Amino acid sequence: MSSCADGAYAWSGVRQRTGLTALGEPVTFAKGTDSYETRLEPLDTEAVHRPTVTGAPRGVAPARVIKALGAHLKAEEPLAGPDEEEVPEETAFGWHAGELEGAYYLWQEIGFVDADFAYTCGDAEPVRGHVRTWEKAGQGFLSCDTPPDGEAGRVAAEKLCPAGSRAAAGEV
Repeated sequence: MSSCADGAYAWSGVRQRTGLTALGEPVTFAKGTDSYETRLEPLDTEAVHRPTVTGAPRGVAPARVIKALGAHLKAEEPLAGPDEEEVPEETAFGWHAGELEGAYYLWQEIGFVDADFAYTCGDAEPVRGHVRTWEKAGQGFLSCDTPPDGEAGRVAAEKLCPAGSRAAAGEV
């Protein structure tokens, strides 16, 4: 079988989900608080995330498969490539802009992408495979009076905000 570097992808089963990777402590600020610093502990210290490509076509590097998925998704930033990893580690967080008051929630997240592909080149049979990578790793810090931001934010709000708050109730 020869290699083919200029084939076409057909994507299917594309799934995007946000996973919660760290939570802050529940915190309530007195009126007039203007800064906050803390550390976030990872939820799972063993969960090292690495992009994977199974079934990459002969002659096509895994990085090219991931790049093609990013183009299909019209991703604003490149998806995580084969040489990247997201390692759970304690991280610092600081907020020094504006007044804080009331209960807040803080979390870290990773935006996973899973997709199946069929790669065709000429008259050859399609090569089928799977990609698992991520779009972004980030964090959120919101007042419990603010509705959750995405799936990870919803889980963080449920765990950290007072019962009955807009965030804990998942109000939009």
